[in-house]
Amino acid sequence: MLAYWLPNTPHTLPVNATHRVGVGAFVMNDKREVLVVQEKSGVLKGLGIWKFPTGVVEPGEDINIGVVREVKEETGVDAEFVEVLAFRQSHKAYFEKSDLFFVCILRPLSFDITKQESEIEDAQWMPVEEFAAQPFVQQHELVKYILEVGLAKADKEYTGFSPISIKSAFSPKQSLFYMNRRDLEKASGPIINTQKDS
Repeated sequence: MLAYWLPNTPHTLPVNATHRVGVGAFVMNDKREVLVVQEKSGVLKGLGIWKFPTGVVEPGEDINIGVVREVKEETGVDAEFVEVLAFRQSHKAYFEKSDLFFVCILRPLSFDITKQESEIEDAQWMPVEEFAAQPFVQQHELVKYILEVGLAKADKEYTGFSPISIKSAFSPKQSLFYMNRRDLEKASGPIINTQKDS
């Protein structure tokens, strides 16, 4: 952006994009198999490592929509967003920008896999114990935590953040507010929301 600002006044133009928003999907079927992929490019190419489907949220796209889209694109599996389980913040990640990575749990609505030819080497439903036994999972804290919170949620021992559609006091636009509804309702009673949930 090219701009000229009048001297002797503070510059208030926003800087260029400062963050990238990524998503990772924990999708588990009734047989306790997790949906996993092997990447065709990037740092994991050719290493035989199975990982959860991941991707980047597009400009103007909500997290809950982006993660469902990424799972469908990479694996062909239709899934329903349940909750954001956790998120990671990292600085100077991609092109020196900060990175926000949201770990989401999805409920599978279909089970047949059609891998994305351009990005995915292979995709499958894998027993969770087999996934957890990979050295890659054991050596990387982020992947271990994703697995732990995903299993805790599946076993109903953990509650993440679910979206509620809200309006700000400062704008008529709808936005999504993610929160731990279960614990809030335990503390305060049922949530009254005049907006339709997404």
